[in-house]
Amino acid sequence: MSVTYTATLKNTRLNAVTTAIGASGFIQIGTAGMASILATIPLAATAAPAASGGVLTFTMPQSDNSADATSPAAAEARIVTSALATVASGLTVGISGSGADVILDSVSITAGQTVTLNSAAITHG
Repeated sequence: MSVTYTATLKNTRLNAVTTAIGASGFIQIGTAGMASILATIPLAATAAPAASGGVLTFTMPQSDNSADATSPAAAEARIVTSALATVASGLTVGISGSGADVILDSVSITAGQTVTLNSAAITHG
Protein backbone atom coordinates (compact mmCIF):
# COMPACT_ATOMS: atom_id res chain seq x y z
CA MET A 1 0.00 0.00 0.00
CA SER A 2 1.31 3.46 -0.86
CA VAL A 3 0.74 6.78 0.82
CA THR A 4 -1.66 9.16 -0.91
CA TYR A 5 -1.55 12.93 -0.40
CA THR A 6 -4.26 15.48 -1.10
CA ALA A 7 -3.66 17.89 -3.99
CA THR A 8 -3.33 20.77 -1.49
CA LEU A 9 -0.60 18.98 0.43
CA LYS A 10 1.24 17.99 -2.78
CA ASN A 11 1.23 21.63 -3.89
CA THR A 12 2.43 22.81 -0.47
CA ARG A 13 5.34 20.37 -0.58
CA LEU A 14 6.27 21.43 -4.13
CA ASN A 15 6.03 25.13 -3.25
CA ALA A 16 8.59 24.42 -0.52
CA VAL A 17 11.01 23.53 -3.35
CA THR A 18 10.63 27.04 -4.80
CA THR A 19 11.21 28.53 -1.35
CA ALA A 20 14.32 26.40 -0.83
CA ILE A 21 15.78 27.52 -4.20
CA GLY A 22 15.56 31.18 -3.16
CA ALA A 23 15.95 34.13 -5.50
CA SER A 24 18.79 32.72 -7.61
CA GLY A 25 19.04 29.00 -8.16
CA PHE A 26 20.20 26.80 -11.03
CA ILE A 27 19.39 23.61 -12.87
CA GLN A 28 22.56 21.63 -13.45
CA ILE A 29 22.56 19.25 -16.40
CA GLY A 30 24.86 16.25 -16.15
CA THR A 31 25.79 12.83 -17.39
CA ALA A 32 24.44 9.71 -15.66
CA GLY A 33 24.85 9.95 -11.90
CA MET A 34 25.91 13.60 -12.34
CA ALA A 35 29.44 12.28 -12.93
CA SER A 36 30.12 15.34 -15.10
CA ILE A 37 28.26 18.66 -15.04
CA LEU A 38 27.63 19.69 -18.63
CA ALA A 39 25.69 22.93 -18.14
CA THR A 40 24.50 25.16 -15.32
CA ILE A 41 21.35 27.02 -16.25
CA PRO A 42 20.23 29.95 -14.07
CA LEU A 43 16.59 29.92 -13.05
CA ALA A 44 14.34 32.96 -13.10
CA ALA A 45 14.28 35.10 -9.92
CA THR A 46 11.00 33.37 -9.08
CA ALA A 47 11.96 29.86 -10.21
CA ALA A 48 8.34 28.73 -10.56
CA PRO A 49 4.83 30.01 -10.00
CA ALA A 50 2.73 28.24 -7.38
CA ALA A 51 2.35 24.50 -7.93
CA SER A 52 -0.94 23.31 -9.31
CA GLY A 53 -2.40 19.82 -9.48
CA GLY A 54 0.67 18.34 -7.83
CA VAL A 55 3.02 19.77 -10.50
CA LEU A 56 5.67 22.46 -10.08
CA THR A 57 6.42 23.96 -13.51
CA PHE A 58 9.50 26.15 -13.76
CA THR A 59 9.59 29.53 -15.52
CA MET A 60 11.01 29.04 -19.03
CA PRO A 61 12.89 29.26 -21.26
CA GLN A 62 16.30 29.70 -19.67
CA SER A 63 19.78 29.12 -21.12
CA ASP A 64 23.43 28.53 -20.29
CA ASN A 65 25.32 30.56 -22.88
CA SER A 66 28.51 28.50 -22.52
CA ALA A 67 28.26 24.80 -21.63
CA ASP A 68 30.89 23.53 -19.21
CA ALA A 69 31.69 20.14 -20.78
CA THR A 70 30.99 17.84 -23.71
CA SER A 71 28.86 14.69 -23.81
CA PRO A 72 26.65 13.07 -26.43
CA ALA A 73 24.14 12.10 -23.74
CA ALA A 74 22.94 14.46 -21.02
CA ALA A 75 21.04 12.12 -18.71
CA GLU A 76 20.27 13.68 -15.35
CA ALA A 77 19.62 17.03 -13.70
CA ARG A 78 19.47 18.55 -10.26
CA ILE A 79 18.22 21.83 -8.85
CA VAL A 80 20.63 23.78 -6.67
CA THR A 81 20.66 27.04 -4.73
CA SER A 82 23.00 29.93 -5.54
CA ALA A 83 25.41 28.35 -3.03
CA LEU A 84 25.16 25.08 -5.05
CA ALA A 85 23.34 23.21 -2.27
CA THR A 86 21.17 20.50 -3.81
CA VAL A 87 17.41 21.09 -3.47
CA ALA A 88 16.18 18.27 -5.75
CA SER A 89 18.08 15.60 -7.67
CA GLY A 90 17.41 12.65 -9.92
CA LEU A 91 15.47 14.60 -12.54
CA THR A 92 15.38 12.97 -15.96
CA VAL A 93 16.61 14.84 -19.04
CA GLY A 94 15.38 14.53 -22.60
CA ILE A 95 14.10 16.33 -25.65
CA SER A 96 10.54 17.30 -26.55
CA GLY A 97 8.21 14.31 -26.52
CA SER A 98 10.48 12.20 -24.29
CA GLY A 99 8.38 12.60 -21.12
CA ALA A 100 11.47 13.68 -19.14
CA ASP A 101 11.34 16.12 -16.21
CA VAL A 102 13.78 18.50 -17.93
CA ILE A 103 13.42 19.18 -21.67
CA LEU A 104 16.43 20.55 -23.54
CA ASP A 105 16.87 21.63 -27.14
CA SER A 106 19.35 18.71 -27.46
CA VAL A 107 20.85 16.10 -25.10
CA SER A 108 24.10 16.21 -27.08
CA ILE A 109 26.14 19.00 -25.52
CA THR A 110 29.47 20.47 -26.58
CA ALA A 111 31.55 22.67 -24.27
CA GLY A 112 31.02 26.34 -25.08
CA GLN A 113 27.67 25.91 -26.84
CA THR A 114 24.41 27.50 -25.69
CA VAL A 115 22.17 24.99 -23.89
CA THR A 116 18.50 25.96 -23.82
CA LEU A 117 16.13 24.61 -21.22
CA ASN A 118 12.75 24.45 -22.98
CA SER A 119 10.76 23.23 -19.97
CA ALA A 120 11.16 21.67 -16.55
CA ALA A 121 8.67 20.35 -14.03
CA ILE A 122 8.54 18.23 -10.90
CA THR A 123 5.47 16.06 -10.43
CA HIS A 124 4.64 14.96 -6.89
CA GLY A 125 4.25 11.20 -6.64
